[in-house]
Amino acid sequence: MPFSPALRRVLIVTTLGSFLAFLDSSIVNVALHSLSDRFDTTLSTIQWTVTAYLLALAAVLPVSGWAAARFGAKRMYALSIGAFTLGSLACGLSHSIGELIAFRAVQGAAAAVAAPVAQMIAVRAAGPERLAKVMSVAGVPTILAPILGPAVGGLLLDHAGWRWIFLINVPIGALIVVLALRLLEPDEATEAGRLDLLGFLMLALGCVGLTYGLNEFGTRGDFATWHVLPWVVGGVLLLAAFVIYGLRATVPLTDLRLYRNARYTAASVANFFLGAVLFGSVILMPLYFQIVRHESPVATGMLLIPQSIGVAIAVGSGSKFVESLGIGRAALLGGLVSTVGTLPFVLVGAHTSYWLLGVVMVLRGFGIGATMVPVMAAAFRVIPPTAIADATVQTNVLQRIGGSLSTAILAAVLQSRLDSATTPAQQAAGFGTAFWGVLAIGLCATAPAFLLLKAEPAGRPAEQHHEPAASGHQ
Repeated sequence: MPFSPALRRVLIVTTLGSFLAFLDSSIVNVALHSLSDRFDTTLSTIQWTVTAYLLALAAVLPVSGWAAARFGAKRMYALSIGAFTLGSLACGLSHSIGELIAFRAVQGAAAAVAAPVAQMIAVRAAGPERLAKVMSVAGVPTILAPILGPAVGGLLLDHAGWRWIFLINVPIGALIVVLALRLLEPDEATEAGRLDLLGFLMLALGCVGLTYGLNEFGTRGDFATWHVLPWVVGGVLLLAAFVIYGLRATVPLTDLRLYRNARYTAASVANFFLGAVLFGSVILMPLYFQIVRHESPVATGMLLIPQSIGVAIAVGSGSKFVESLGIGRAALLGGLVSTVGTLPFVLVGAHTSYWLLGVVMVLRGFGIGATMVPVMAAAFRVIPPTAIADATVQTNVLQRIGGSLSTAILAAVLQSRLDSATTPAQQAAGFGTAFWGVLAIGLCATAPAFLLLKAEPAGRPAEQHHEPAASGHQ
């Protein structure tokens, strides 16, 4: 059934908003080295421009559904895109690294509302008969943005300066707000219930404390200092309190009782580590090309494209992959391919062939995508339809928390190795050490697949019960 003019307008407005948020994330990854030089600070500090974004996104994401119900989806979409645009303007005008990190958090919080609300608006407009086609269109930004982002970021850095990687969002965001206000149908706010503010604060503060403490541990190498121990312990205690409180609360921030299902828990653990692998590695690769190989931002952006292509291929063929192999086998095979694609980076040198790196990056991207698709499918196939909204939030939050922790730790480890490196070969060895961490995280993501394989009927794929809402990487 073809799309009506009204539905096409909805898809244009919502897809543009999602694309803007995804593109911004992939652009910034290419700029980390330039930002480190501009603000004369270390990589373990500059990585907070990525980590703050991910932490804010993870913290605010569970509130997005409540906000859309309480204030109306159209209003919240326009407000969140407007907030993202103002955050981008503030980032572009920042004069210190502290300001930039703070305004990146604003961007992350705004994106946490914009992306799921855009999906909600598109699904409502589609209706059951057009849902599959609409979700395919809605998934386009998650494929295109990581491919285009590094190249666009490189061009802006080389020809316009670092501020324009943020300022480019301002006219685009303003246009989306105008289109949203003019083209989207108004919707009425509904009874949203009480916001679980206490749960929200425990989750947000716990994530920040744990991430900061682990970053300091990676930098200092000593756990028993006031820079590390109080933050880590405090973060763990807050997150434990969040779990205990969430299991007992009448109206929790998200339904943690889903984790009583062993397969859902296994898929969620894998999802956490997949987020760590994906987000952690995307800060290391551009830095390798710029620091060790002395490539320009434009060249770096082009060199990063193969991994995004691998992810796009895997995501595009993921459903057939799962249907032919089954969830457990598909996840194990994807993890194996990802491991093979990561090994050359563990052994990377100052003159490693770009052709070799390009091939293994395609393999690595395909492996990550091929693992993520069955893991997401496993999470959603064992829950009732009424829990899909909570599961969607939880899978996205876990990916972002995993990503924020891995970027903080890996950047600190890398910085500690680069501090004593005086030659390109020693710098490359420092990156190899950081990629050992990526490899270990990847194996942790693959391990839960054995439980998924064990629980799957022998000789045939798992029967599908529920389809998840689309999940993207910001």
